Amino acid sequence: QVQLVESGGGLVQAGDSLRLSCAASGRTFSSYVMGWFRQAPGKEREFVAAIYWTAGTTIYADSVKGRFTISRDNAKNTVYLQMNSLKPEDTAVYYCAANGTPILSTNGRRFDYWGQGTQVTVSS
Repeated sequence: QVQLVESGGGLVQAGDSLRLSCAASGRTFSSYVMGWFRQAPGKEREFVAAIYWTAGTTIYADSVKGRFTISRDNAKNTVYLQMNSLKPEDTAVYYCAANGTPILSTNGRRFDYWGQGTQVTVSS
C-alpha cells in the first residue's frame, strides 16, 4: 500500500519561503516519478513540478520556474518542494503524487497515488 504524506504548508507573506515535504512509503520508489500539483479554490488542479526518482531529472510549470525546486532524499524516501519568492497566486492546496511509469509527465492522470494535501496560503 503506497502512502504519501505531505507536510510543511502554512500561512506566509509574499516574498517568503516554504519547504513542503512528501514522505513516501509502501514500496521502492526508485523507478517512480514523483510530482507536486496544486489546486486553488474554484480552479482546476494544476501541475507544479516533477522529478524522476532515480536520475533526478526535473520539470517545472512555467509559473514556478526559477522560484520552486523539487528534490528527493533517497535515504529518507522523501520528496521536497522548496518554494521561494512566494506570491499570493501560489495560494492553494498542494498535493504530492507518485507515477509508477518512469516517464516525466505533467499530466495528473498519469499519477497513480496521491497524498491528502497541505494548504499553502500567501498573503499580500
